[in-house]
This record gives sequence, C-alpha cells and structure tokens, in this order.
Amino acid sequence: PNKLFTDSKSAPFDAIHVGAAASSVPDALVRQLKPGGRMLIPVGEQDGAQEYLQLDKNRGGEVSVKSLFGVRYVPLIKKKK
Repeated sequence: PNKLFTDSKSAPFDAIHVGAAASSVPDALVRQLKPGGRMLIPVGEQDGAQEYLQLDKNRGGEVSVKSLFGVRYVPLIKKKK
C-alpha cells in the first residue's frame, strides 16, 4: 500500500492545497478534509494531461469534483529511503 499519505493527527482540515501532481486523488487526503472544506490538487500523469481539480466536501460528507483548468506540475512522489 502507498504510505505517502497517512491520516494526519491534525485533521480534519478546512482546506488542503497540494503543490505537485498526483496520478489520482489520494483517498487519505479526502478523508482529512473537513465537511464544508475544499481541496485544490493537480491530477494526471507526469507526461500526460493534467488538470487542476477543486474538491468540495459538503456538510453531509459528500464530495464534488470540478475541473478548473489544464496544468503541468511536477509529480508527487514518495521520498526514497
């Protein structure tokens, strides 16, 4: 399993900004988003199309996703040990 994102002891968060492209939206980050919160994250493959996504979690915990625009970010990678 990918342990790049672990559940934070400081969660939940009102807002999450991810500064590098993930291949998909990490479930662990969605879990850390507070109801009523927003996440902004670039998503897509390093050599392919990427889009800047806005995820909003409503008060009931449902998540909506909106593509804002195309982007080119460096990949979000796990540090080597």
